[in-house]
Amino acid sequence: MNKNNTKSSTPNVPPSVGLRGAIEIMDTTLRDGEQTSGVSFAAQEKLSIARLLLEELRVDRIEIASARVSEGEFASVKKVAQWARSRGYIDKIEVLGFVDGFLSLDWIKNAGCTVINLLCKGSLKHCTHQLKKTPEQHIADIKQVLNNAKDMGISVNVYLEDWSNGMRESEDYVYFMVDSLKTESIKRFMLPDTLGILNPDETRNFCDKMIARYPDLHFDFHAHNDYDFAIANVFEAIKAGVQGIHVTVNGLGERAGNAPLSSVIAVLHDHFKMRTDLQEDKINSVSKVVETYSGIRIPHNKPVIGENVFTQVAGVHADGDNKKNLYYNDLLPERFGRERQYALGKTSGKANILKNLQQLGIELDDEMMQRVTARVIELGDKKETVSLDELPYIVSDVLKNEQEEQVVKMLNYSLSLTYGLRPMATVKMEVRGEVFEQSASGDGQYNAVSKAMWKIYKSLNKPTPELLDYVVVIPPGGKTDALVQTIITWRFNDKIFKTRGLDSDQTVAAIKATVKMLNIID
Repeated sequence: MNKNNTKSSTPNVPPSVGLRGAIEIMDTTLRDGEQTSGVSFAAQEKLSIARLLLEELRVDRIEIASARVSEGEFASVKKVAQWARSRGYIDKIEVLGFVDGFLSLDWIKNAGCTVINLLCKGSLKHCTHQLKKTPEQHIADIKQVLNNAKDMGISVNVYLEDWSNGMRESEDYVYFMVDSLKTESIKRFMLPDTLGILNPDETRNFCDKMIARYPDLHFDFHAHNDYDFAIANVFEAIKAGVQGIHVTVNGLGERAGNAPLSSVIAVLHDHFKMRTDLQEDKINSVSKVVETYSGIRIPHNKPVIGENVFTQVAGVHADGDNKKNLYYNDLLPERFGRERQYALGKTSGKANILKNLQQLGIELDDEMMQRVTARVIELGDKKETVSLDELPYIVSDVLKNEQEEQVVKMLNYSLSLTYGLRPMATVKMEVRGEVFEQSASGDGQYNAVSKAMWKIYKSLNKPTPELLDYVVVIPPGGKTDALVQTIITWRFNDKIFKTRGLDSDQTVAAIKATVKMLNIID
């Protein structure tokens, strides 16, 4: 083994940037992504994801399994291979295999695949401590598999497992491996940061060295995200001039996962200005399918595909978007099959409300805008955000039920719900300037509250209405913290009318509707 410290120049961007197809994207969701703890795709799910990756997103290649895992995995790979062959994609289907003579090759051949990603040792300590072989012995074993593959008509890419540690601790071993294999029938040399140890500076330096020493070889880079450096390392690897990048949907993968496909697409298109066949507008829908199949939820703040990443919360941001899109960047949601949203909550301003009302096609005058904004802020103090689906309920509540003067006010109330006992309520009310307090039990919390209220009215010799109907409505798509609209139908003096209350709590909404009724009849 001869040590070579040849260094290359470090251009800001690789010469290939800007050319169509300059960077290959290999997705390994179905192999490395499935090594996420607790994730196992059924055969039909694998086929579905393979189709989405190749036909919808149009990635260049996919790695779908490891050889010799199980009978179930064999059946899944066979199913994907049959579909791929019928669609002309069989050369895009790759399977991880091992330096084990004919075993992995036979498994892959019998499954109907034609490409093996051969897992070789990329660091001296892996070679000597795991395989317990010398580098020369390992090379001899690899070359035997390469000869077998050639005889069987199987194409070979080579993984240099633990390459990052190899470059850190045994650079001469890495060069010995590639020097020994560079003239063999190997299509790609794949450089994995197997343990996710690299930082961006190291990634650039090590990739520069490989490309400078072997300018005629095709190199892929395979990042892991243990230090949250995966995308930064991909960025540096591309700048160094690697020709392929490995990704997974939603960043699935062992430990902290791999480089997310969604972020890599954005980096290629925006920071390198590359034109690729990757279909940005499909990434969100594909990510949701993989989220469902894997059971691994997408973090709300995950770039490009997270639920919150195209949501403006601060009112000043919505105001800026109304004025020449001051808070937009190149990551426009429409590119990725998304829509920009403006969160409604306690930090909302008039501009946030306006943006949402425009989306709903609702127009309000300035006075009503102020009242609706105040109501959203009030409700936002009780829950994290108010959804777009809930906004029409708030507008309706303000328009129909807000009264200039309230002669009846609910000052305070206490509700008690104990298992095995009837609910209890104590209320304190102000009626035309006088304060009253009463308690009562009931069949439910609202029933107890209304009985306490009626006690106050009976003590004042005031008539009470008849409750005819009680309806609770949750906006479409409402979650467990959704706003609740309670609509109560009353009969009083032979007249029938309705009042509405809106709150994140059903009983509180009903109390509000009842107080509104009392202000109408008092």
